[in-house]
Amino acid sequence: MNGEIIAVGSELLLGQIANTNAKFISQQLAGIGVNVFFHTVVGDNAERLKRAVEIAESRSNLIIFTGGLGPTKDDLTKETIANHLGVKLIHNEAALGSIEEFFRKRNVTMTPNNRKQALVFEHAEVLPNDTGMAPGMVLTKNEITYMLLPGPPSEMEPMFSNYGMKAILNRLESIDRIESRVLRFFGIGESTLEHALEDFIDQQTNPTIAPLASDGEVTLRLTAKHPSDLERRRLLDETEAKIMERVGEYFYGYDETTIIKEMGNLIESNNMTLSVAESLTGGLFQEEVTSIAGVSKWFKGGIVSYSPEVKINVLGVNQDTVETYGVVSKECAMEMAENVRKLMDTDIGISFTGVAGPASLEGKEPGSVYIAVSFKNKPTVSHFVLLPGNRETVRVRAVKTGAWYILNELR
Repeated sequence: MNGEIIAVGSELLLGQIANTNAKFISQQLAGIGVNVFFHTVVGDNAERLKRAVEIAESRSNLIIFTGGLGPTKDDLTKETIANHLGVKLIHNEAALGSIEEFFRKRNVTMTPNNRKQALVFEHAEVLPNDTGMAPGMVLTKNEITYMLLPGPPSEMEPMFSNYGMKAILNRLESIDRIESRVLRFFGIGESTLEHALEDFIDQQTNPTIAPLASDGEVTLRLTAKHPSDLERRRLLDETEAKIMERVGEYFYGYDETTIIKEMGNLIESNNMTLSVAESLTGGLFQEEVTSIAGVSKWFKGGIVSYSPEVKINVLGVNQDTVETYGVVSKECAMEMAENVRKLMDTDIGISFTGVAGPASLEGKEPGSVYIAVSFKNKPTVSHFVLLPGNRETVRVRAVKTGAWYILNELR
C-alpha cells in the first residue's frame, strides 16, 4: 500500500501553524509497512484541492486528508471529495447526536451550520470523534482508499490511533512492518562515506540505506521491512556488519544518542573525571555536557577563559607562551588543558582555543581551532583542525571534535 497525506488549510501555507499531523501519521504508517512517498499541503480552495486529489490518485492507493471537516464555509474537504467521487453526503445520526449533546451540556444554542459536521459519505466507514465533533470517514472506491480526518491534532491523533489504523489494517493484504536503525559517524564526510559504501547504496533493496549529514557528522538510516521481528533484525544486523567492515572506525553510536553522551558514557565506565578550559567555544562544551542527566558523576567543571588575561591569571598559562606563540596556538591549548586538569583535580582536561570568525586573529583564518587533551600520566596532545562554516557552526563542530578525541582515546 502506497500512502499520501494531503493536509488542507490555508493557515498551513501561511506558516501560522506547523503540519505536525503529517509527521504523526507517517510515523504510524511506517510501523505497519505502508509506504508514504508524498506529503501535500493545499489551501481552502475546492479547485486546487480537486487537482491535488487527482495527482494523488495517479500515484497512491491510500490518500489521507487532514482538516476541512468543520462547520464553516471554508471547511470544504468532504464536499469537494464527495463531488469528485460522485458519492452522496448523508447525516450520521450518531455523530449528529454527539454534536447536539456537546452544545446542550454547555447550555449553548447550536447554530444550523454545525449540522454540517455530521455529514459523511454514504456507505463510508465512520470514525468516531471522541475528543471533538466532526467524525472522520473511510471509503474505498476504484481500489483507492480515502480517509478523512479532522485537523486539530487533539482530535486527529486519537481518532487515527483508535479507529483509523484498524481501518487501514483491515485493507492490507499483508502487514510488512518497518524497523529503522540509525548509525552515527564522526570524522568522515558525507561524500567520503557514500563513496566507501557506494555499491551497498546502489544495490539497496531491503534494508534501504539513507545517508544524512549534519553539523560535521553523518548518519545512516537503515530501514528493513518484514512481518517477522527476528527477520527484520537479522536484515539490519547483516547490513550493519557489512558497513562496519568499511567505515566502523568512524562509528560512535545508534539512533538518538550524541557524541557528547557517548564520550560521557566512556568516561563514567572508566571511573574517570573531566574538566574543560574554553576560549572560542565560550562555554558551549560545558552547556552540552551539563544537559546530560547524571553528569556530576564524571564532570567537575570548567573555565571560560576568553581573554588572554584570564588565561594567564586564572588558568595559569605562562605569559611567555602567550607572547611568543599567541593564544591561538598548540602551546597555549596544551597549557590550558594541563592546567585546568590540575586545578580541578580530574583525570582528563580538554581545551579549546581558536578563531570562530568572522575576522582573522593572530594571522589565523576563521575556523582555525586548536583542541588539546591532557590525560593524567600521559603526554598532552594538541590537535589542529580547520573547520568550515559560520561562527556558530565552527563552535558547534569544535565541541563535537573535542568529544571525538576523548572518545577515541578511551575506546
